[in-house]
Amino acid sequence: MKVIIFDILGDLAHFRKFYTTSSPLSFPFPPPPTVAGMLGAILGVDKNKYLEIFSLDKCKIAIQILNPIKKLRLGINLINTKGNYWIPVKIGKHDPRTQVKTEFIKDVKYRIYFYHKDEEIFKKLTENLKNHQTFFNFSLGLSELLGDFQFIKIEEFEEKEKEEVYISSIIPISQILEGKIIFEEGKSYFRERIPLKMNPERVVEKYEDVIFEAQGKPIKVTVNNYFKGEDGINVLFF
Repeated sequence: MKVIIFDILGDLAHFRKFYTTSSPLSFPFPPPPTVAGMLGAILGVDKNKYLEIFSLDKCKIAIQILNPIKKLRLGINLINTKGNYWIPVKIGKHDPRTQVKTEFIKDVKYRIYFYHKDEEIFKKLTENLKNHQTFFNFSLGLSELLGDFQFIKIEEFEEKEKEEVYISSIIPISQILEGKIIFEEGKSYFRERIPLKMNPERVVEKYEDVIFEAQGKPIKVTVNNYFKGEDGINVLFF
């Protein structure tokens, strides 16, 4: 199976967690629907169509953490547009702006492994990545957080069966055989519940529990099957 490998990076990112309201928290990495949005920006796919074109029954996505996860909180000033207009001064109970504490991921860098059944989409994405071209602004969760991407290579991946192996990508817990994770010293393990499938109305239809290592180190697990690249790296696809 031919897989496109490319990196996404930036100074700050915010991948909003679905259960936060007044003080938005961020996932430590972009969930698959967010990656689909990034791919849509590169290819110029309409925002109402990219979730369908990059649905997980048509493509495969694996995500690897390259830079250690670092978080910080900053205050964002949101202007008050209640009533569909903005008054720049305080009048009575009307405040012109509200400051919201928001969590960001700092100095982000992730490696994306991508496969698509449609050869034309695969070819066009490869061209745009190689030429560093994007149709829409490429951002990391919020329009204000501009990001960058870098084409790495196209590599052949082979599916392997049940085995105890080091996995370098984010690991869906459902793919771990009998919960067999080998915990090793010097590694920080975390678990998150992320959105996996989202419909065009932005309603999450399926969630997935995942495990990852905060420094981006590989995790030793026993899995039903996985994919091994020509350079020896092992990943699990969503």
